[in-house]
Amino acid sequence: MKDKEQLREGLKSSPKMKRLLDYLIMNQRDARPRWYIRMLAPLYQHRGRHSKIYGSVRMDTPPYRKFSLGERSVVESFSCINNAVGDVIIGDHTRIGIHNTIIGPVTIGSHVNLAQGITVTALNHNFTDNTKYIGEQGITTKQVIIKDDVWIGANAVILPGVTIGRHCVVAAGAVVTKDVPDNTLVGGVPAKVIKQL
Repeated sequence: MKDKEQLREGLKSSPKMKRLLDYLIMNQRDARPRWYIRMLAPLYQHRGRHSKIYGSVRMDTPPYRKFSLGERSVVESFSCINNAVGDVIIGDHTRIGIHNTIIGPVTIGSHVNLAQGITVTALNHNFTDNTKYIGEQGITTKQVIIKDDVWIGANAVILPGVTIGRHCVVAAGAVVTKDVPDNTLVGGVPAKVIKQL
């Protein structure tokens, strides 16, 4: 772990080397790891015992960030996991439902159930400079944390910087823009507390 951090720090001080490595690892047009990097993914991803990632899942997980899937956890079909800008850590006995999108840095606890069509993103595009295209202004990230024993309903959106407490329920279609305290049901756009559990 210490060696990886030293390598990252070294690359920060050498922009040319960083650009070269980024070019070799990431397909710039497709914004995903190149095919030969994806082939090596089982060597650098952590997958717990009896976990499963369905074949149709898009795993945009370059080796310079961490991806970890806990024991007996599942990532269901047509989901997208992206750790290119931050680690993605998923606990034990957790289910990432069909057609979910997870963009790091995101930490998801154990015994969490994400229904279908959910977006959990820690990434935002910068847009304040109207003299540049939005795509030229870079990005910002704010860690998302989903604690243990949480159920998130279909088509919910969890935005950057949000922490969802333990034993919470997020209603279907909710857009969560603020932290959710433990033992709470939230819903709506933007999500508001409906009741304590």
